[in-house]
Amino acid sequence: MSNQQATLDQKSVTAARMLGVEMIEASHSGHPGIVLDAAPMAYTLFEYHMRFNPKQPKWINRDRFVLSAGHGSALLYSLLHLNGFDLTIDDLKAFRQMGSKTPGHPEYGWTPGVDASTGPLGQGLGMAVGMAIAEKHLAAQCNRPGMPVIDHYTYALAGDGDLMEGISQEALDIAGNLQLNKLIVLYDSNDVSLDGPLSMSTHDNVEQRVKAASWNYERVEDGNDLAQIDAALWRAKRSDKPTLIEVKTVIGYGAPKQGTNKVHGTPVGQDGLAVLKEKFDWHEPSFSVPQAVYDHFQELVAAKEKQYQRWLEMWASYQQQYPQLAAQLMNDEFKLNDDDLNYQPGEKIATRLVCDDALQEIARQNPMFWGGAADLASSNKTLLKKDDNFAADNPLGRNLRFGVREFGMAAALNGIMLHGGTRAFGSTFLVFSDYLKGAVRLAALMKIPTTFVFSHDSLAVGEDGPTHEPVEQLAALRSMPGVDVYRPADANETIASWQVIGKTTDRPSVIVTSRQGLPVLAAAKHAPVERGAYVLAPAQTNHPAGILIASGSEVSLALQARERLAKEGIDVQVVSMPCQERFLRQSKQYQEMVLPPRLDKRLAIEMGSSMCWHRFVGLNGMVMGVDEFGTSAPGEQVIEKFGFTPERVAAAFKQTAGLENEKSDQMAANG
Repeated sequence: MSNQQATLDQKSVTAARMLGVEMIEASHSGHPGIVLDAAPMAYTLFEYHMRFNPKQPKWINRDRFVLSAGHGSALLYSLLHLNGFDLTIDDLKAFRQMGSKTPGHPEYGWTPGVDASTGPLGQGLGMAVGMAIAEKHLAAQCNRPGMPVIDHYTYALAGDGDLMEGISQEALDIAGNLQLNKLIVLYDSNDVSLDGPLSMSTHDNVEQRVKAASWNYERVEDGNDLAQIDAALWRAKRSDKPTLIEVKTVIGYGAPKQGTNKVHGTPVGQDGLAVLKEKFDWHEPSFSVPQAVYDHFQELVAAKEKQYQRWLEMWASYQQQYPQLAAQLMNDEFKLNDDDLNYQPGEKIATRLVCDDALQEIARQNPMFWGGAADLASSNKTLLKKDDNFAADNPLGRNLRFGVREFGMAAALNGIMLHGGTRAFGSTFLVFSDYLKGAVRLAALMKIPTTFVFSHDSLAVGEDGPTHEPVEQLAALRSMPGVDVYRPADANETIASWQVIGKTTDRPSVIVTSRQGLPVLAAAKHAPVERGAYVLAPAQTNHPAGILIASGSEVSLALQARERLAKEGIDVQVVSMPCQERFLRQSKQYQEMVLPPRLDKRLAIEMGSSMCWHRFVGLNGMVMGVDEFGTSAPGEQVIEKFGFTPERVAAAFKQTAGLENEKSDQMAANG
């Protein structure tokens, strides 16, 4: 490397540093520590190793970069700007301001060049694992001799906080087991966390930890030495394992309070800026970069654009020779033709078994569909029976074995979906959705169609007791913006739910299935699940007493209660509501057709928290839910103990409608 090149490299690193701290100073908030210490490694990675095209930030074969330590966003934005992404100096000046393209933490779909929304520590590492899984699978599935249309690396930058979060171990273990050799993690090892020295909270030996997880380990002693960083990256690219490169740095390098937590999340101040400018021999006005530095970045980007053009030429030939594969790679939906999925009315079948049937058909009809479980495929009924396991030596496999790692699984699924080219699902018990809820939230924030399958949906779990009987989980998932939660009533609604999920591309979907058998409902054939709710059993008179609303297994219970009420001359309408979120997005006209305002005597029935049902029953209605933990006993006994029987439902509706008192008054009058 020439002296001129070395000087340009150092000036470019300084430009990234100074733009970052100036952004933070302008907004009076941010995290200068990582900007100052990680700039050399991020610069070396972006400019001399990563393949991307700033004019085509969604290029399917670009290298991915995940800033797992998302609080370092100012550094990422600086590099995106310098590399010619659609991010101007004015955008940098608006860091952390309302509506700006430079929010406090990176947001996917908002800022060009951001490959994942990060900030909740550890999840970025998990999503990077998923991206590397997707790359390995798609390369095996799509590449043809002389046409490696999928051939790239996934990089992540993680800090001490990322590696302290429990999800990091799950991610390390998943990646090591699958030998994801095209996954490389730069570890910003500065021995300081937000509250103080890292030694206050951990004494991990990271080298031993990652090697135990079957990773390759590299170490760079001086985080400012670009040559050391570059050499470590080249060694990592030649490894047959995923690699973690521990780069020893000084947090807030160059600032007055460098090496301490005082520079982690507090602007350096005008005095600190002056010290930095002196330290780095930087004499540019605020938010200014020498033209020579811009020219240097443009030369580097021009070389990357040539790589992109060569790929485009290959892709054009590929599309001609393999049009079906090319179309599959660019399709973000899946379809379910249900011609071979027929269930007889009255037949009892658990919706987890119907889900199993649906998954087999989806996999048969959609080659780019795949997924797995947190070591519960046999219980969730989510094994793709005609496919092998995805493994280091079998990247074509479509069954992902995540192990008992719910959070790691969910983050990896998000990474797979962010990568593009496939549709993926993951599964566990509903009660264990608590372990992975943070990843569902990020999927919703990023508006990606990750699919979560949760079985064992209610108190009917039975003998496993309150630790395994979900109560509050449905309400918690439904409370999350941007998530569609499906709880189908029977086989027909289960199939319909999957058909809707397949067409959904802008939000995650959750489908919740039963362990116990549920009767197939003739009236639910071709159920309009896409509407979220519908009238399953209409009233028989012009003046019904009210409405029973239910989801899942409680829909058939509502129908039984309706029959019981009819024998007493009480006419009610039954509404099935498999997806509250979709119903709430319908027109007011449709909502009032399903839930006529004049029928304000309503009873909602669900074996879970009552919290999310009150908006549908109104002030004159009631909710028959479960607002306490369950108990250990056979499922039918638990259901009966909590009152979910036709008799109790009928009695609850009469109480709701004030009909019990009328009957008592009549009996008293007849004396």
